[in-house]
Amino acid sequence: MSLVQTEVGFLAKLSHPNIVKLLGCCQEEENRELLIVYEFMEKGSLNYHLFGKRSGQQLPWKTRLMIATEMAEALSYLHSMDRPIIFRDFKTSNILLDESYSPRLSDFGLAKWGPNDGTPCVTGNCMGTHGYVAPECKTGGKLYVKSDVYSFGVVLIELLTGLRSVDKKRPPKQQDLREWALPFLTDRKKLRQIMDPGLQGKYSSRQALKIAMLAVRCLYSHPMIRPSMKEVAETLEQLRLRS
Repeated sequence: MSLVQTEVGFLAKLSHPNIVKLLGCCQEEENRELLIVYEFMEKGSLNYHLFGKRSGQQLPWKTRLMIATEMAEALSYLHSMDRPIIFRDFKTSNILLDESYSPRLSDFGLAKWGPNDGTPCVTGNCMGTHGYVAPECKTGGKLYVKSDVYSFGVVLIELLTGLRSVDKKRPPKQQDLREWALPFLTDRKKLRQIMDPGLQGKYSSRQALKIAMLAVRCLYSHPMIRPSMKEVAETLEQLRLRS
């Protein structure tokens, strides 16, 4: 089955305000390629707004917190189905934004059904994007529902810092964002040093520290001690309500 067929199969089963709507699909006669039609997302991808030429200024703190919260809710929805769906490729380029910057999760080509027989994981080839893939996928070929939680933790750090998960243009010790940023994430003063300058200091330091510490938990090396996406979503929603 092709990635496009996999995506159509999953999207046809899903209904959530923060998952992109499948409007239809068609097949070109010449190359028999199946094309997917999404709803139009006016603001493009989160990847563009964080790392593109006009990055930073267009994403104020409250917008970043909204995006993080609603994406956590989307993943929690996938994980709480009768048979969980593991998204497997959570990253900024798969987060699309509408005219109000409300996010939609897109690109289900690598999604996979999670375990339904009481086992904690499914096995298979390591799939996903370098810099976001959980360690258990890379080293043991084991895929847990909480492998998505790890990827979400990486995106949280990107939202805080405005830096890509992997960037060969940065100094050698800073090229892997997770590895470099972890020592800064649990101390308010240290965290301030790596916050996105595009925010121009206009953010809640209390909220930023809470999110940074949540990211640390999401990035635990062992999947079973990471929080669930339900817990992550509830934590972020509480932060929004108190802002």
